[in-house]
Amino acid sequence: MSDDDLNALALLHDPVRRSLYEAVAGSGGEVGRAEAAEAAGVSRTLAGHHLDRLVEAGLLESGFRRPERGGPGSGRPAKVYRRAAGERSVSLPPREYGVLASVLAAVVDTLGAEEEAERAARAAGERLGRGHRGEPVEAVLRARGYEPYAARGRLRLRNCPFHALSREQPLLVCSMNLALCQGLLAGLGDVPERAVLDPLVGECCVSLTSKTNED
Repeated sequence: MSDDDLNALALLHDPVRRSLYEAVAGSGGEVGRAEAAEAAGVSRTLAGHHLDRLVEAGLLESGFRRPERGGPGSGRPAKVYRRAAGERSVSLPPREYGVLASVLAAVVDTLGAEEEAERAARAAGERLGRGHRGEPVEAVLRARGYEPYAARGRLRLRNCPFHALSREQPLLVCSMNLALCQGLLAGLGDVPERAVLDPLVGECCVSLTSKTNED
């Protein structure tokens, strides 16, 4: 844990900053000051102040969006915000689970034990699902950091909880993630095959089809 991580996350204790951050992060793209202010229920000026604080802390990134209509009188580019690509974490005392996960993923890859890893991931998902039987799948996925949202008849997952590891071992991690999600659905009493590989740039590699599509 670094002081920068702790100080950055401490900013989210303020309810206005937390609302603004969630408005930007939940959009899946770029958000202007006016849109963020409306979502948080504050003035545009106050929103701009807090959004810039979140940029300084590395929780958000900023840029400029050109007006849709060009030419004279079209106005200046509007400042927009998006969730930062970096990760922040706080652990007391400090832990390094990511290092061990990276080592274990490399071992699985070296031994060619992908099928065993997928079976273990599915079993882990089933255990998790059974522990939340009766709860909506969206709520369970949200609690695990997937950030589900509905789009085009599917339940897409905006965030990959294993993003850093997936960059090192994309095939292994994505196949295990799929098995985990299918096991989760099975444990919840849902249809495991609803979870499919459906990669989208900047999001999780798995999405859930609608139940009507499976019937």
